[in-house]
Amino acid sequence: MQVSEILRVKGSKLFTVSPETMLSECVITMADHDIGSLVVMEHGRLVGMLTFREVVRVLAARQREHRTGPTPPVAEIVVREVMNTAPMVATPVMEVNELRRSMLETHQRYLPVMDGSVLLGVVSFHDVARAMLEEQGFENKMLKAYIRDWPAEV
Repeated sequence: MQVSEILRVKGSKLFTVSPETMLSECVITMADHDIGSLVVMEHGRLVGMLTFREVVRVLAARQREHRTGPTPPVAEIVVREVMNTAPMVATPVMEVNELRRSMLETHQRYLPVMDGSVLLGVVSFHDVARAMLEEQGFENKMLKAYIRDWPAEV
């Protein structure tokens, strides 16, 4: 199974932001749409990813700073300050096993899928797990049908 098949099943709805978007707006978007990542685009190019991991990290850092003195409010943070500027990227022809291995090695739960410079979508660890479960279900169904139709020996 290739990444393109996961995207086809998942759909191609994308949520993007610019690097100058306020982090507070991103949090609202992520909560309202129940998503864990936003693709950061600038001048039509992928420049980063913002995931709940970056949001939690900045909140934890601000909380630590707050203990030692005044800190700027979280509402003043822009995406550029916290985004992952070098996310691993998947391609549509990447095999799902390679994708899973890469996600585990890089600890990235969300990968943008690029065909050259064109953003096709984002695949999450959840999307991969769902695709694998559906594929196994289909294979099990086919095997059971094959076994049921096993020819009798003469």
